[in-house]
Amino acid sequence: MREGIFRPGAWPVGSVSRPRGGRATWVRGLLALALFLAWPVWSAVRTATRPHAGPLPAAAVAVLLLYGASWIAVMAYGATRRPRERVLLVGWLFALGVCLALLRHGAPAFGILAYALSAAVWLLPAVWALALAAATAAARLAVLWATAGAVRWSDAVAIFPELVTPVGVVLLVRLVVQLGQAREEIETLAAAAERARLARDLHDVLGHTLTAITVKTGLTRRLLESGADRQDALAELRDVERLSREAHAEIRATISGHRRPSLAVELVGARAALRAAGIAAALPPSAGQVAPDLEEPFSYVLREAVTNVIRHSGATRCEVRVGGSSLEVSDDGESPARFAGPGNGLAGLAERLRPVGARIEAGPLPGGGYRLSASRP
Repeated sequence: MREGIFRPGAWPVGSVSRPRGGRATWVRGLLALALFLAWPVWSAVRTATRPHAGPLPAAAVAVLLLYGASWIAVMAYGATRRPRERVLLVGWLFALGVCLALLRHGAPAFGILAYALSAAVWLLPAVWALALAAATAAARLAVLWATAGAVRWSDAVAIFPELVTPVGVVLLVRLVVQLGQAREEIETLAAAAERARLARDLHDVLGHTLTAITVKTGLTRRLLESGADRQDALAELRDVERLSREAHAEIRATISGHRRPSLAVELVGARAALRAAGIAAALPPSAGQVAPDLEEPFSYVLREAVTNVIRHSGATRCEVRVGGSSLEVSDDGESPARFAGPGNGLAGLAERLRPVGARIEAGPLPGGGYRLSASRP
């Protein structure tokens, strides 16, 4: 979550200077800011154009126009500046506001500082802005006391709508803007998570299926080359055709997010794949004792482990043990490629197991061979 309104002492995080809506949205936002200054500018111009107004009203109009242009620029671009620059911008607005208040005759004109105060709320930490609001209110009361000799309750009460209102409104605007930024970040993270899920699932689905297809086509080739029974070769080709269709269906289900693997089905597939690869398999007859929330991640573990045994191990025997909260796949292979370090497959399995509180371990066995296990303490 971005910092800002959620932490009173944090600096608001500015977005890019031009929003996603394009130039039209940007222009409408600037015009909306300019409308806030319509009444003060009109009032100052009307005063300056009165007969015998003198030079002060004209100077007030000039300072007001500079103040208004500076305020719009600060509100539009200030959020993209560094903290020190933000402080200088807010100080510039307060200096112009005080000058304008003095030109417009004292305490009653201090309400114009509400614009500088709103910029402070927009650019500075909320605690700083509240302190500036309190200081502005105290300064106005001090000027009233110095000029009128007393402060009436009505004058003191009038300070609150002039100073508190811009603080509250801009804080709400800050909240809305930062919630919008947080929503965009959440959407970006969700899209990245979905891409990671899709890549992980496709790796698991295609890795196992393509390995089985490769093994079976190799077996079919050897059967044909040896002049064995033609029916055996045809049976292997039918299995290849079936695997290809199943892979197509699994890919479609993976992309749509509806794929839910079954550990029992994976055990059947693992037995067939190991048999086709010429590896003796010792697998449990069922997986009914596995915890329901572990069945899906364990299915991926079994698929990846058996795929690695067929591809890389050079093993002659593979054994699978299944418990209520554990799964272990071991073999007697000694291929050096097994010990090069964890790859993408093991990293993907660790990500799948993490949400259910399980972990994965893999490494060589003391007496030779390799073991991959997944368990939840």
